[in-house]
Amino acid sequence: MNARTLAINILARVRATDAYLNVVLDTVLSESPPKDPRDAGLVTELTYGATRRQMALDYAITRFADRKLDALEDKVLAALRIGAYQLFHTRVPARAAVAETVQALKDVGLGRAAGFTNAILRKLSELPSPPLPSQKDPVEYLSVRESHPRWLVERWIRQFGRERAEAMLVANNTPPTVVIRANSAKVTRDALLAQLKEVGVEARATESSPVGIILPSVGRVEDVYGYAEGLWQVQDEAAQLVGVYGAIPESARVLDACAAPGGKACHQAETHDVVAVDLHANKLRKIDAEAQRLGLSGRLKAFAHDASEPFPESWGEFHAVVVDAPCSGLGTLRRHPELRYRRKEEDVARLATLQRRILENCQEAVPPGGLLVYAVCTPEPQEGQDQVDMFLRSHPEWTAEPPVLPGLKLPLAQAWLRTLPGPEGYDGFFAARLRKLY
Repeated sequence: MNARTLAINILARVRATDAYLNVVLDTVLSESPPKDPRDAGLVTELTYGATRRQMALDYAITRFADRKLDALEDKVLAALRIGAYQLFHTRVPARAAVAETVQALKDVGLGRAAGFTNAILRKLSELPSPPLPSQKDPVEYLSVRESHPRWLVERWIRQFGRERAEAMLVANNTPPTVVIRANSAKVTRDALLAQLKEVGVEARATESSPVGIILPSVGRVEDVYGYAEGLWQVQDEAAQLVGVYGAIPESARVLDACAAPGGKACHQAETHDVVAVDLHANKLRKIDAEAQRLGLSGRLKAFAHDASEPFPESWGEFHAVVVDAPCSGLGTLRRHPELRYRRKEEDVARLATLQRRILENCQEAVPPGGLLVYAVCTPEPQEGQDQVDMFLRSHPEWTAEPPVLPGLKLPLAQAWLRTLPGPEGYDGFFAARLRKLY
């Protein structure tokens, strides 16, 4: 199958099943690898690009479609979005973008929709630029231009101001770089950087994380030097900073209470004995496989358990608990663009209630003098700072204790670690480091 045919199938499957785009993309590319490796890159750009720009593309398509887009077959709508994305956001010549997308629709067995699709794409190809709403309603304009739901645009403008909110929206439509974390159980960051340069990979160090490396555009990360040897793990810089900020003493035994997909648990296991817990048993296989690849299986044990329920006494005592709580994920929209269309505003309050239950249960597992690191991958104060402020008000035996890390400059807001999507290149994260006094 060619790149556009694969892209249509992928977007149609994501729409039909509510699956994550990255999971479907990886599955399809492994099941039907393109003959030309460059086609894998094109499939990735078309699927991620059309998803990131979906609201703006639909706004344009709706101008010429004689039926509601929700009523269209999954593959027809996928073809329209992929065709429109090429016309407005790539250098593919308009004639080729239209013709090859229509041919791809025929190739997936929907030749009967070829005329309809061709007519709309040809009309779009005649536009000088993507159509947008009037700027008289700045929220609607930004919502469509940057393809984020209106409620989220309003919320971020209210919380962060117009300028920062717009920077966050723009950043979410910028493909993220691949960031890895050096596995300190096997190699230092400087040594790994030198080894990567020796094999021709022009990598560079992250600015804030002392263990992070930014890779150039590399194709399959599994083919990059050091992956098979377990010298590094893919992890966004902001997620790495949670482990650095936690500054858990090396002698501590650690419980990671919501561990999947396992990046933070493996980070801690480089220097600690870790019990990694997740509600979903099927996700533990990925954690176990990563620990094995990284040579950390001796230090990391994974169990299925609900973090809002008491932990078995047979697991023993922990000196530190990491709570990377289930959250809205609104700090990771550049990596999971489909999530912005699935989240509803009421999800934030619903998840904050779950986070509070988990936090209340996990604090019980921390002995006096022990640490709790609470983290969420969202910029929402209700899930982050407000959550921790409320916890501290109701628990006088706990206090905030930011780490002392000489020589490191972390993005802190008061005592908290906070990163926002934007020109800095971070995902949006919040973390609090708390000490149990008695």
